[in-house]
Amino acid sequence: MKYLLLAGALVAAYLAGAVPVSNIVARLTCGVDLREVGSGMVTPSNLYPQAGRWPTVLAGLFEVGKGAVGPALAVRQPLWAISLAGFLAVTGHNWSPFLKGAGGRGLSTATGALAVVVWPGAVLLCAGLLIGAAARHVYMGMTVALVALVPVLFLLRGTDDAIAGAVVVLPIGAKTVVLLYRRRRDARKGQASQGPGPEAVSS
Repeated sequence: MKYLLLAGALVAAYLAGAVPVSNIVARLTCGVDLREVGSGMVTPSNLYPQAGRWPTVLAGLFEVGKGAVGPALAVRQPLWAISLAGFLAVTGHNWSPFLKGAGGRGLSTATGALAVVVWPGAVLLCAGLLIGAAARHVYMGMTVALVALVPVLFLLRGTDDAIAGAVVVLPIGAKTVVLLYRRRRDARKGQASQGPGPEAVSS
């Protein structure tokens, strides 16, 4: 029975995380698909220029909340299982089967998951968001918070919680690597399509 409950929590974590809340709000409020506008990411930050403040706030709250669903269901399980639920929630958000593998970066969903798995991590991400917003560089603020996450958790809570936090945010790092690879690939394709420069032709 215990393992059935764990399996159900993990499945629920993935499916809840995969629900493309920001894209649903974008379609309902302004009839757009976030994959086709702005950054192409299914995130509250890409929703904001399309739908405005309050739809973005609503979507952001749901994006955070869905990250907490699976870990909350697994809360009576060992820490590794709770962190795995958080991992699956963020993975579902970043590569949603409902969007044919598209998704966001997972920052909001990871914040919700961390609130259950190891709450100081969620506080740190929220601080990064607020500081970044105040400085008008939200992504930079969140990046600093992510880099600091594991060391801060290690100092505050010890090795086990630091590892649990790292597991939850691992899909964010993986998505970042994928995005960087695609940008470099697209840049190389763009340079190849332009052909050699005038210096190369004249030499």
